[in-house]
Amino acid sequence: MSGQIAAWHAEHLNFARLLRLFEAQVALFAAGEEADYTLMRDIVYYMRHFPDLHHHRYENEVYARMRGRQPKLAPLVERLLQEHRVIAACGDRLAKLIEAVLNDGAVVRADLEAAAATYLVYYRGHLDAEESIMLPQVAAAMSAQDWANIAEAINEKGSQDPLFGPRVEQRFQALRLQIERQAASTAMH
Repeated sequence: MSGQIAAWHAEHLNFARLLRLFEAQVALFAAGEEADYTLMRDIVYYMRHFPDLHHHRYENEVYARMRGRQPKLAPLVERLLQEHRVIAACGDRLAKLIEAVLNDGAVVRADLEAAAATYLVYYRGHLDAEESIMLPQVAAAMSAQDWANIAEAINEKGSQDPLFGPRVEQRFQALRLQIERQAASTAMH
């Protein structure tokens, strides 16, 4: 597995972890209990800013190359690229609803639940397709030179992960602590 494929896989695992944490808050909300909307906002903010702006940008470049090399993958590539756009749009809508809740705005419970469910379903399905179908194809088709050309094409400087990277941004400190608590709790059971 190339270094980039391994990094992609690790990022997908981190995204899945955040989606589980988000879903737990949605479940509290759906049950009429008090959800941590600040935590929910931070998760969606992270998912809109790191994966959507950096991770997906890299994938888009790779997928464009794969489409040219393996025309049989074109329908899957088109679907994954469309899902990047849908996930971004769903994330924007969800972020606005959560922000409205935090600002004591009027939000219809069903609207927030539907937006959260749509986001979760799309994101999970997207990650599953990438992991099970696309990443193995990419790993088999791309050379070290391809990866260097892709990195140069997108000029990926300064895109350290602000939550899971070596230096956690201040905005994500509480979210990182929650993730670590969840990991410790899971390890104990």
